[in-house]
Amino acid sequence: VSAIFPSLALLSSHRRSEGKMAETEPTVAPAADAEEEGGEDVEAEAQVDFKPLIELPPEIDHKSGEEDEDVIFKMRTKLFRFNEPTKEWKERGTGDVRFLKHKESSKVRVLMRAEKTLRVRANHPVTEQLDLKPHAGSDRAFTYFTPDWSEDPETGKVEQSNELFAFRFANAENAAKFKDAFEKVKKGDFTGLDVLKQDEEDAAKAAASAAEKEEKKAE
Repeated sequence: VSAIFPSLALLSSHRRSEGKMAETEPTVAPAADAEEEGGEDVEAEAQVDFKPLIELPPEIDHKSGEEDEDVIFKMRTKLFRFNEPTKEWKERGTGDVRFLKHKESSKVRVLMRAEKTLRVRANHPVTEQLDLKPHAGSDRAFTYFTPDWSEDPETGKVEQSNELFAFRFANAENAAKFKDAFEKVKKGDFTGLDVLKQDEEDAAKAAASAAEKEEKKAE
């Protein structure tokens, strides 16, 4: 047959040689597997430690000087002091005027801090000698003269000075509550004092106003 069909014999021989080469040829692992193994090794070795650029100082415990006192009265107000050289009333700040009662001695002082800076604007004991009077005939402002230990508005130093203060309140009702509490504390009577949480009241009013606006939008 090979003599008659020599081309068929050559084709069969060529196919047998290809089969032998396929059996003896070594296998090669896929390139992707090698890359994955190499990638895992790189990730395992890449350990970076980032340090902060600025080291924060340790937390400091700041004391206000009010730790041994209880707030027995609080009312939002605007404070003025009379400037003797210029004969003018000057504003000292807006914030809560508070009556603080010492836990051991039961002595009470008036303390008022400016609401933004928290700087002391009035700081003096409540004594029987303090004479509370309406300011300029107003039903929402009171004035009195007292020795005071608050920060000087110009130098920032705390020194005793004789001050004529005027407290102005939002309305006549708040002013009357302040007067009532002031007179009670002067006599050593600490009953029936209102501690007004103005922040909570303002938050409640703001929430009610926002809810009302939402209802109007829905309509």
